[in-house]
Amino acid sequence: MPVVRDLRLLMRLRHFRRLLCVRLLSQGADGVYQVALAAYVVFSPEKQTSPTAIASAMAVLLLPYSLVGPFAGVLLDRWRRRQVFVHGNLLRALLALATAALMVGHAPDWLFYVSALCVTAVNRFILAGLSAALPRVVDAERLVLANSLSPTAGTLAATAGGGLAFGVRLVASDSDAAVVLLGAFLYLCAGLASLSLAPDLLGPDRHPERPYLGTALAETARELLAAVRHLAAPRRAEAAWALAAMTLMRFCYGAFLVLLLMLCRYALSDTPEEGLRLLGTALALSGAGFFAAAVVTPWAAGRLGPGRWIVVCSGAAMVLVPALGLPFAAAPLMVAAFVLGLITQGSKIATDTVVQARVEDGFRGRVFSVYDVLFNVAFVGAAGVAALMLPPDGRSAVLVVLVAVVYGAVAVVLARVERRPARA
Repeated sequence: MPVVRDLRLLMRLRHFRRLLCVRLLSQGADGVYQVALAAYVVFSPEKQTSPTAIASAMAVLLLPYSLVGPFAGVLLDRWRRRQVFVHGNLLRALLALATAALMVGHAPDWLFYVSALCVTAVNRFILAGLSAALPRVVDAERLVLANSLSPTAGTLAATAGGGLAFGVRLVASDSDAAVVLLGAFLYLCAGLASLSLAPDLLGPDRHPERPYLGTALAETARELLAAVRHLAAPRRAEAAWALAAMTLMRFCYGAFLVLLLMLCRYALSDTPEEGLRLLGTALALSGAGFFAAAVVTPWAAGRLGPGRWIVVCSGAAMVLVPALGLPFAAAPLMVAAFVLGLITQGSKIATDTVVQARVEDGFRGRVFSVYDVLFNVAFVGAAGVAALMLPPDGRSAVLVVLVAVVYGAVAVVLARVERRPARA
Protein backbone atom coordinates (compact mmCIF):
# COMPACT_ATOMS: atom_id res chain seq x y z
CA MET A 1 0.00 0.00 0.00
CA PRO A 2 1.30 3.51 -0.83
CA VAL A 3 0.61 4.81 2.70
CA VAL A 4 2.56 1.95 4.31
CA ARG A 5 5.42 2.51 1.87
CA ASP A 6 5.50 6.25 2.61
CA LEU A 7 5.36 5.54 6.34
CA ARG A 8 8.39 3.28 6.07
CA LEU A 9 10.26 5.94 4.12
CA LEU A 10 9.26 8.52 6.71
CA MET A 11 10.69 6.47 9.56
CA ARG A 12 13.98 6.15 7.67
CA LEU A 13 14.48 9.90 7.93
CA ARG A 14 16.90 10.31 10.83
CA HIS A 15 15.94 13.84 11.81
CA PHE A 16 12.22 13.03 11.63
CA ARG A 17 12.74 10.07 13.98
CA ARG A 18 14.60 12.26 16.45
CA LEU A 19 11.95 14.99 16.36
CA LEU A 20 9.25 12.34 16.81
CA CYS A 21 11.16 10.98 19.83
CA VAL A 22 11.14 14.45 21.38
CA ARG A 23 7.37 14.66 20.79
CA LEU A 24 6.66 11.23 22.29
CA LEU A 25 8.71 11.89 25.42
CA SER A 26 7.32 15.40 25.84
CA GLN A 27 3.65 14.48 25.39
CA GLY A 28 4.08 11.28 27.41
CA ALA A 29 5.34 13.47 30.25
CA ASP A 30 2.33 15.76 29.76
CA GLY A 31 0.00 12.77 30.22
CA VAL A 32 1.79 11.77 33.42
CA TYR A 33 1.75 15.31 34.81
CA GLN A 34 -1.90 15.98 34.00
CA VAL A 35 -3.08 12.75 35.66
CA ALA A 36 -0.96 13.58 38.73
CA LEU A 37 -2.48 17.05 38.88
CA ALA A 38 -6.04 15.75 38.56
CA ALA A 39 -5.48 12.97 41.09
CA TYR A 40 -3.95 15.35 43.62
CA VAL A 41 -6.74 17.91 43.29
CA VAL A 42 -9.68 15.49 43.13
CA PHE A 43 -8.72 12.16 44.68
CA SER A 44 -6.17 12.80 47.41
CA PRO A 45 -7.52 11.20 50.62
CA GLU A 46 -6.33 14.11 52.75
CA LYS A 47 -8.07 16.74 50.59
CA GLN A 48 -11.76 17.56 50.64
CA THR A 49 -12.32 18.11 46.93
CA SER A 50 -14.66 20.91 45.89
CA PRO A 51 -15.99 21.98 42.49
CA THR A 52 -13.96 25.17 42.93
CA ALA A 53 -10.74 23.14 43.15
CA ILE A 54 -11.69 21.25 39.99
CA ALA A 55 -12.43 24.52 38.19
CA SER A 56 -9.04 25.87 39.28
CA ALA A 57 -7.28 22.74 37.99
CA MET A 58 -9.04 23.02 34.61
CA ALA A 59 -8.07 26.68 34.37
CA VAL A 60 -4.45 25.75 35.04
CA LEU A 61 -4.53 23.06 32.35
CA LEU A 62 -6.39 24.98 29.65
CA LEU A 63 -6.03 28.74 30.01
CA PRO A 64 -2.37 28.80 28.88
CA TYR A 65 -3.51 27.20 25.62
CA SER A 66 -6.06 29.97 25.17
CA LEU A 67 -4.08 33.00 26.29
CA VAL A 68 -0.55 32.06 25.23
CA GLY A 69 -1.42 30.04 22.13
CA PRO A 70 -2.21 32.81 19.61
CA PHE A 71 1.01 34.65 20.49
CA ALA A 72 3.35 31.65 20.74
CA GLY A 73 4.10 31.72 17.03
CA VAL A 74 5.51 35.24 17.25
CA LEU A 75 8.22 34.08 19.66
CA LEU A 76 8.79 30.76 17.93
CA ASP A 77 9.64 32.64 14.76
CA ARG A 78 12.38 34.46 16.70
CA TRP A 79 13.90 31.71 18.84
CA ARG A 80 15.73 28.65 17.55
CA ARG A 81 13.17 25.89 17.87
CA ARG A 82 15.68 23.26 18.92
CA GLN A 83 16.68 25.49 21.84
CA VAL A 84 13.02 25.92 22.74
CA PHE A 85 12.74 22.13 23.06
CA VAL A 86 15.94 21.85 25.11
CA HIS A 87 15.39 24.73 27.50
CA GLY A 88 11.59 24.36 27.61
CA ASN A 89 11.70 20.71 28.64
CA LEU A 90 14.50 21.28 31.15
CA LEU A 91 12.51 24.16 32.63
CA ARG A 92 9.42 21.94 32.87
CA ALA A 93 11.49 19.25 34.61
CA LEU A 94 12.58 21.77 37.25
CA LEU A 95 9.05 23.13 37.65
CA ALA A 96 7.68 19.59 37.99
CA LEU A 97 10.22 18.93 40.75
CA ALA A 98 8.98 22.08 42.46
CA THR A 99 5.39 20.83 42.10
CA ALA A 100 6.33 17.51 43.75
CA ALA A 101 8.01 19.37 46.61
CA LEU A 102 4.90 21.50 47.11
CA MET A 103 2.75 18.34 47.24
CA VAL A 104 4.98 16.71 49.85
CA GLY A 105 5.23 19.91 51.88
CA HIS A 106 1.44 20.52 51.79
CA ALA A 107 2.02 24.04 50.48
CA PRO A 108 -0.87 26.48 50.05
CA ASP A 109 -3.08 25.66 47.07
CA TRP A 110 -2.37 28.94 45.27
CA LEU A 111 1.37 28.21 45.23
CA PHE A 112 0.73 24.73 43.85
CA TYR A 113 -1.47 26.15 41.10
CA VAL A 114 1.15 28.76 40.15
CA SER A 115 3.73 26.01 39.71
CA ALA A 116 1.36 23.86 37.63
CA LEU A 117 0.33 26.88 35.54
CA CYS A 118 3.96 27.56 34.62
CA VAL A 119 4.43 23.96 33.47
CA THR A 120 1.37 24.03 31.20
CA ALA A 121 2.23 27.50 29.85
CA VAL A 122 5.63 26.27 28.63
CA ASN A 123 3.89 23.27 27.09
CA ARG A 124 2.13 25.52 24.57
CA PHE A 125 5.47 26.62 23.12
CA ILE A 126 6.71 23.03 22.89
CA LEU A 127 3.65 21.75 20.98
CA ALA A 128 3.55 24.70 18.60
CA GLY A 129 7.28 24.38 18.01
CA LEU A 130 6.99 20.68 17.18
CA SER A 131 4.44 21.46 14.47
CA ALA A 132 6.45 24.41 13.12
CA ALA A 133 9.65 22.33 12.94
CA LEU A 134 8.15 19.41 11.03
CA PRO A 135 8.67 20.83 7.49
CA ARG A 136 12.40 21.14 8.30
CA VAL A 137 12.81 17.36 8.68
CA VAL A 138 10.33 16.01 6.08
CA ASP A 139 10.15 16.59 2.33
CA ALA A 140 7.06 18.24 0.85
CA GLU A 141 5.70 15.01 -0.67
CA ARG A 142 5.35 13.31 2.70
CA LEU A 143 4.46 16.34 4.82
CA VAL A 144 0.73 15.51 4.94
CA LEU A 145 1.52 11.99 6.15
CA ALA A 146 3.94 13.36 8.74
CA ASN A 147 1.30 15.84 9.94
CA SER A 148 -1.08 12.93 10.39
CA LEU A 149 1.39 10.59 12.09
CA SER A 150 3.11 12.97 14.51
CA PRO A 151 0.09 14.48 16.38
CA THR A 152 -1.62 11.08 16.49
CA ALA A 153 1.49 9.46 17.93
CA GLY A 154 1.78 12.31 20.43
CA THR A 155 -1.83 11.83 21.56
CA LEU A 156 -1.21 8.11 22.01
CA ALA A 157 1.94 8.91 24.00
CA ALA A 158 -0.03 11.26 26.28
CA THR A 159 -2.66 8.53 26.78
CA ALA A 160 0.06 5.99 27.56
CA GLY A 161 1.62 8.47 29.97
CA GLY A 162 -1.71 8.83 31.74
CA GLY A 163 -2.01 5.05 32.03
CA LEU A 164 1.56 4.83 33.35
CA ALA A 165 0.72 7.50 35.92
CA PHE A 166 -2.26 5.46 37.17
CA GLY A 167 0.02 2.41 37.51
CA VAL A 168 2.75 4.31 39.38
CA ARG A 169 0.19 5.84 41.71
CA LEU A 170 -1.14 2.41 42.66
CA VAL A 171 2.35 0.95 43.17
CA ALA A 172 3.65 3.97 45.10
CA SER A 173 0.85 3.92 47.68
CA ASP A 174 -1.22 6.60 45.99
CA SER A 175 1.69 9.06 45.98
CA ASP A 176 0.93 11.89 43.57
CA ALA A 177 4.39 13.34 44.21
CA ALA A 178 5.97 10.11 42.90
CA VAL A 179 3.90 10.43 39.72
CA VAL A 180 5.04 14.04 39.24
CA LEU A 181 8.67 12.93 39.69
CA LEU A 182 8.13 10.45 36.87
CA GLY A 183 6.83 13.31 34.72
CA ALA A 184 9.90 15.40 35.62
CA PHE A 185 12.16 12.52 34.55
CA LEU A 186 10.37 12.24 31.18
CA TYR A 187 10.63 16.02 30.65
CA LEU A 188 14.36 15.73 31.33
CA CYS A 189 14.63 12.89 28.79
CA ALA A 190 12.77 15.01 26.21
CA GLY A 191 15.21 17.88 26.75
CA LEU A 192 18.22 15.59 26.41
CA ALA A 193 16.73 13.96 23.29
CA SER A 194 16.47 17.44 21.73
CA LEU A 195 20.27 17.72 21.92
CA SER A 196 20.52 15.04 19.23
CA LEU A 197 19.27 17.65 16.73
CA ALA A 198 21.60 20.31 15.35
CA PRO A 199 20.97 23.79 16.83
CA ASP A 200 20.02 25.40 13.50
CA LEU A 201 18.34 22.39 11.89
CA LEU A 202 14.77 23.25 12.90
CA GLY A 203 14.90 26.95 12.07
CA PRO A 204 13.68 29.55 11.90
CA ASP A 205 15.74 31.21 9.20
CA ARG A 206 17.11 34.57 10.22
CA HIS A 207 15.42 37.58 8.64
CA PRO A 208 16.87 40.98 9.57
CA GLU A 209 13.70 42.80 8.52
CA ARG A 210 11.56 41.26 11.27
CA PRO A 211 9.68 43.84 13.36
CA TYR A 212 10.33 44.47 17.02
CA LEU A 213 8.72 41.99 19.40
CA GLY A 214 6.19 44.49 20.78
CA THR A 215 5.16 45.45 17.27
CA ALA A 216 4.77 41.78 16.30
CA LEU A 217 2.62 41.01 19.35
CA ALA A 218 0.40 44.04 18.69
CA GLU A 219 0.07 42.99 15.05
CA THR A 220 -0.97 39.49 16.16
CA ALA A 221 -3.74 40.98 18.30
CA ARG A 222 -4.92 43.09 15.34
CA GLU A 223 -4.90 40.03 13.08
CA LEU A 224 -7.10 38.11 15.53
CA LEU A 225 -9.57 41.00 15.59
CA ALA A 226 -9.55 40.98 11.79
CA ALA A 227 -10.44 37.28 11.89
CA VAL A 228 -13.42 38.04 14.16
CA ARG A 229 -14.60 40.76 11.75
CA HIS A 230 -14.20 38.34 8.86
CA LEU A 231 -16.48 35.86 10.64
CA ALA A 232 -19.06 38.57 11.30
CA ALA A 233 -19.68 39.15 7.58
CA PRO A 234 -23.05 37.79 6.35
CA ARG A 235 -21.38 35.46 3.85
CA ARG A 236 -19.64 33.66 6.73
CA ALA A 237 -22.79 33.34 8.87
CA GLU A 238 -22.79 29.54 8.61
CA ALA A 239 -19.23 29.33 9.97
CA ALA A 240 -20.01 31.83 12.74
CA TRP A 241 -23.12 29.93 13.84
CA ALA A 242 -21.22 26.64 13.78
CA LEU A 243 -18.48 28.12 15.99
CA ALA A 244 -21.06 29.50 18.41
CA ALA A 245 -22.81 26.13 18.57
CA MET A 246 -19.55 24.27 19.17
CA THR A 247 -18.56 26.70 21.92
CA LEU A 248 -21.85 26.08 23.76
CA MET A 249 -21.60 22.31 23.27
CA ARG A 250 -18.06 22.36 24.64
CA PHE A 251 -19.45 24.29 27.64
CA CYS A 252 -22.03 21.54 28.19
CA TYR A 253 -19.43 18.78 27.94
CA GLY A 254 -17.20 20.57 30.47
CA ALA A 255 -20.03 21.13 32.95
CA PHE A 256 -21.12 17.49 32.74
CA LEU A 257 -17.50 16.34 33.19
CA VAL A 258 -17.12 18.34 36.42
CA LEU A 259 -20.40 16.87 37.68
CA LEU A 260 -19.09 13.38 36.82
CA LEU A 261 -15.82 14.06 38.64
CA MET A 262 -17.64 15.01 41.83
CA LEU A 263 -19.99 12.03 41.59
CA CYS A 264 -17.07 9.63 41.10
CA ARG A 265 -15.27 11.15 44.07
CA TYR A 266 -18.18 11.07 46.53
CA ALA A 267 -21.62 9.80 45.50
CA LEU A 268 -20.59 6.73 43.46
CA SER A 269 -17.60 5.45 45.46
CA ASP A 270 -16.63 4.71 49.04
CA THR A 271 -12.90 5.47 48.69
CA PRO A 272 -10.81 7.87 46.57
CA GLU A 273 -9.11 4.89 44.89
CA GLU A 274 -12.45 3.43 43.83
CA GLY A 275 -13.56 6.84 42.56
CA LEU A 276 -10.35 7.24 40.56
CA ARG A 277 -10.87 3.87 38.87
CA LEU A 278 -14.47 4.79 38.07
CA LEU A 279 -13.37 8.10 36.58
CA GLY A 280 -10.73 6.30 34.51
CA THR A 281 -13.46 4.07 33.10
CA ALA A 282 -15.63 7.08 32.25
CA LEU A 283 -12.76 8.86 30.50
CA ALA A 284 -11.91 5.72 28.54
CA LEU A 285 -15.53 5.44 27.42
CA SER A 286 -15.58 9.09 26.46
CA GLY A 287 -12.41 8.50 24.42
CA ALA A 288 -14.14 5.57 22.73
CA GLY A 289 -16.96 7.98 21.86
CA PHE A 290 -14.41 10.32 20.27
CA PHE A 291 -13.13 7.42 18.16
CA ALA A 292 -16.68 6.39 17.20
CA ALA A 293 -17.36 9.98 16.10
CA ALA A 294 -14.37 9.83 13.75
CA VAL A 295 -15.93 6.74 12.14
CA VAL A 296 -19.58 7.88 12.05
CA THR A 297 -19.30 11.60 11.29
CA PRO A 298 -17.92 11.43 7.72
CA TRP A 299 -20.89 9.28 6.68
CA ALA A 300 -23.52 11.20 8.70
CA ALA A 301 -22.27 14.67 7.75
CA GLY A 302 -22.03 13.55 4.13
CA ARG A 303 -25.68 12.46 4.12
CA LEU A 304 -27.13 15.30 6.20
CA GLY A 305 -24.64 18.11 5.74
CA PRO A 306 -22.31 19.30 8.56
CA GLY A 307 -24.79 21.83 9.98
CA ARG A 308 -27.67 19.35 10.19
CA TRP A 309 -25.36 16.77 11.76
CA ILE A 310 -24.60 19.29 14.55
CA VAL A 311 -28.37 19.75 14.98
CA VAL A 312 -28.83 15.98 15.29
CA CYS A 313 -26.00 15.74 17.83
CA SER A 314 -27.25 18.58 20.01
CA GLY A 315 -30.87 17.36 19.80
CA ALA A 316 -29.83 13.85 20.84
CA ALA A 317 -27.87 15.28 23.76
CA MET A 318 -30.90 17.33 24.87
CA VAL A 319 -32.87 14.09 25.25
CA LEU A 320 -30.16 11.75 26.53
CA VAL A 321 -28.45 13.95 29.13
CA PRO A 322 -31.40 14.10 31.56
CA ALA A 323 -32.39 10.48 30.83
CA LEU A 324 -28.91 9.19 31.66
CA GLY A 325 -27.80 11.84 34.16
CA LEU A 326 -30.73 12.37 36.51
CA PRO A 327 -30.69 8.85 38.02
CA PHE A 328 -27.15 9.64 39.29
CA ALA A 329 -26.23 5.97 38.92
CA ALA A 330 -22.91 4.59 37.70
CA ALA A 331 -24.08 2.56 34.69
CA PRO A 332 -26.19 5.31 33.01
CA LEU A 333 -23.43 7.85 33.65
CA MET A 334 -20.87 5.60 31.93
CA VAL A 335 -23.19 5.43 28.92
CA ALA A 336 -23.54 9.22 29.05
CA ALA A 337 -19.74 9.58 29.00
CA PHE A 338 -19.58 7.59 25.76
CA VAL A 339 -22.55 9.39 24.18
CA LEU A 340 -21.26 12.88 25.01
CA GLY A 341 -17.81 11.96 23.73
CA LEU A 342 -19.36 10.93 20.41
CA ILE A 343 -21.65 13.97 20.24
CA THR A 344 -18.96 16.51 21.18
CA GLN A 345 -16.31 15.16 18.83
CA GLY A 346 -18.81 14.58 16.03
CA SER A 347 -19.92 18.21 16.28
CA LYS A 348 -16.32 19.40 16.36
CA ILE A 349 -15.45 17.49 13.18
CA ALA A 350 -18.50 19.01 11.47
CA THR A 351 -17.61 22.49 12.74
CA ASP A 352 -14.04 22.12 11.48
CA THR A 353 -15.45 21.20 8.08
CA VAL A 354 -17.80 24.19 7.95
CA VAL A 355 -15.06 26.62 8.97
CA GLN A 356 -12.61 25.19 6.43
CA ALA A 357 -15.23 25.45 3.67
CA ARG A 358 -16.72 28.87 4.45
CA VAL A 359 -13.71 30.90 5.61
CA GLU A 360 -11.33 32.37 3.05
CA ASP A 361 -7.90 30.76 2.95
CA GLY A 362 -6.12 33.97 3.94
CA PHE A 363 -8.08 34.10 7.22
CA ARG A 364 -8.34 30.40 7.98
CA GLY A 365 -5.34 30.12 10.30
CA ARG A 366 -6.40 33.14 12.33
CA VAL A 367 -10.00 31.92 12.56
CA PHE A 368 -8.79 28.58 13.88
CA SER A 369 -6.75 30.45 16.50
CA VAL A 370 -9.95 32.19 17.61
CA TYR A 371 -11.67 28.80 17.52
CA ASP A 372 -8.99 27.35 19.81
CA VAL A 373 -9.46 30.17 22.31
CA LEU A 374 -13.26 29.75 22.34
CA PHE A 375 -12.94 25.97 22.68
CA ASN A 376 -10.78 26.12 25.81
CA VAL A 377 -12.38 29.18 27.44
CA ALA A 378 -15.80 27.50 27.15
CA PHE A 379 -14.46 24.47 29.01
CA VAL A 380 -12.98 26.59 31.80
CA GLY A 381 -16.16 28.67 31.99
CA ALA A 382 -18.20 25.50 32.34
CA ALA A 383 -16.06 24.43 35.27
CA GLY A 384 -16.61 27.82 36.89
CA VAL A 385 -20.40 27.64 36.48
CA ALA A 386 -20.43 24.07 37.81
CA ALA A 387 -18.39 25.21 40.82
CA LEU A 388 -21.14 27.68 41.69
CA MET A 389 -23.99 25.20 41.25
CA LEU A 390 -22.77 21.80 42.44
CA PRO A 391 -23.39 20.56 46.00
CA PRO A 392 -20.52 18.75 47.79
CA ASP A 393 -21.51 15.27 46.54
CA GLY A 394 -22.09 16.38 42.94
CA ARG A 395 -25.82 15.52 42.75
CA SER A 396 -27.30 18.55 40.98
CA ALA A 397 -30.47 18.03 38.97
CA VAL A 398 -30.41 21.77 38.18
CA LEU A 399 -27.05 21.50 36.41
CA VAL A 400 -28.16 18.44 34.42
CA VAL A 401 -31.31 20.24 33.29
CA LEU A 402 -29.32 23.39 32.44
CA VAL A 403 -26.97 21.35 30.23
CA ALA A 404 -29.96 19.75 28.47
CA VAL A 405 -31.58 23.17 27.92
CA VAL A 406 -28.39 24.59 26.37
CA TYR A 407 -28.14 21.58 24.05
CA GLY A 408 -31.78 22.09 23.10
CA ALA A 409 -31.26 25.80 22.41
CA VAL A 410 -28.33 24.97 20.13
CA ALA A 411 -30.44 22.44 18.23
CA VAL A 412 -33.39 24.82 17.77
CA VAL A 413 -31.38 27.89 16.72
CA LEU A 414 -29.07 25.99 14.39
CA ALA A 415 -32.04 24.17 12.80
CA ARG A 416 -33.59 27.56 11.95
CA VAL A 417 -30.28 28.77 10.53
CA GLU A 418 -30.06 25.63 8.39
CA ARG A 419 -33.56 26.23 6.98
CA ARG A 420 -32.84 29.78 5.81
CA PRO A 421 -30.94 28.90 2.63
CA ALA A 422 -33.70 26.42 1.66
CA ARG A 423 -36.38 29.15 1.84
CA ALA A 424 -34.13 31.58 -0.06
